[in-house]
Amino acid sequence: MKLYYVHDPMCSWCWAFQPVLLEVKNKLPTNIEFIRLLGGLAADSDKPMPEKTKQYVIDNWRRIQQQLPETKFNYDFWTACRPRRSTYPACRAVIAARKQGTKYDEIMTHKIQQAYYLQARNPSGNETLIELAKEIALDANQFSQDLISNDINEELFKELNTARNLQLNSFPGFLLMGDTRALHIDPDYSQAETILEKIRMRIDNGDC
Repeated sequence: MKLYYVHDPMCSWCWAFQPVLLEVKNKLPTNIEFIRLLGGLAADSDKPMPEKTKQYVIDNWRRIQQQLPETKFNYDFWTACRPRRSTYPACRAVIAARKQGTKYDEIMTHKIQQAYYLQARNPSGNETLIELAKEIALDANQFSQDLISNDINEELFKELNTARNLQLNSFPGFLLMGDTRALHIDPDYSQAETILEKIRMRIDNGDC
């Protein structure tokens, strides 16, 4: 049995979901394989983020803080950086990091989130991503080459297609897959136990 988790390193709701996600993963039954998938929120772009989009994202941060006050955001990002609506570089960074060890998938994802949401650094730029790779003790030269390689880009699009074929189109998202059926599990942003109970019920009822 598999539990797919789809996310994007620059998805603000995924950032808000991080504490619950860690608890779900740590308490997941051992017979369920946990698989992370990148969703790819926004394609490559060198253009500045339009004002309308910028305001939408800022409003989304505020909405998250109203619902989940423990989630922190550093609004200095919007003046310290040149925002771009582009998350594919951050997604490629996760894959490039993963290439140096599977544990770096989560480590790089969390590092990107901290840089973006807490430190007002822009993960849409390769320069920032290379800095982050150094900070988590990756081989920076290898990472820099992989980050812009065709192989990593192809791997990203393969992962995006997998997520879409599984109909994991909103982030964060879960899909519990058994031998005969696949069932979407709605995230609960405040309680891991709600998600774990849904998974247990689906298994006990033979839904998967």
